Amino acid sequence: MKIGTLIKMKTILLNILIILLFLPEIFAQNTQDVTYIRIIDGDTIPVYQLKEVNVTAYRVVSKKEFRRMNRLIRNVKKVYPYAEIAGHKYREYNALLEKTSDKKEQRKIIKQAEKELKAEFGHDLRKLTFSQGRILIKLIDRETGDTSFDLVKELRGGFPAFFYQGFARLFGYNLKTDYDAKGADSQIELIVRMIKNGSI
Repeated sequence: MKIGTLIKMKTILLNILIILLFLPEIFAQNTQDVTYIRIIDGDTIPVYQLKEVNVTAYRVVSKKEFRRMNRLIRNVKKVYPYAEIAGHKYREYNALLEKTSDKKEQRKIIKQAEKELKAEFGHDLRKLTFSQGRILIKLIDRETGDTSFDLVKELRGGFPAFFYQGFARLFGYNLKTDYDAKGADSQIELIVRMIKNGSI
């Protein structure tokens, strides 16, 4: 093999090696983010699209209000996971109930659901304070779109719903309470949003 040919082959191999070494960097340069610009009165101004950020906060004006708000936050944080589970379970069992039109099978599904929920959460729910129970009733309406009374009526029938409502009234609860996110329950809604975005 001639020396000239050998030098050419070495040069080609060296060029290929250099290209292979710097190839990732060459492609990386081509995948940079694009920055948009706007020209206003002869000035070039970069335009960036920022991600949306939800800012939530509560305002208190006195120590009494501060203590009341902290108590409400503590109560909502305690019961909100149960309301989320209730919403999830409601949708899950509703899907099962829709698959069958047989009333006997539907009653069987409902009894199984009650049994599972009592076994898993019955002990914890009995420990809730009055305020926590009232908040939970409202949050169940928020998560399911139905009041607790409507849920019992739908799943168990009119008479059990009437019975549970009467029983709940003895303890100061109202299963027919609607969730009013923009009115009476606006502070609870604010706390739930803060829980969801991780700010409390």
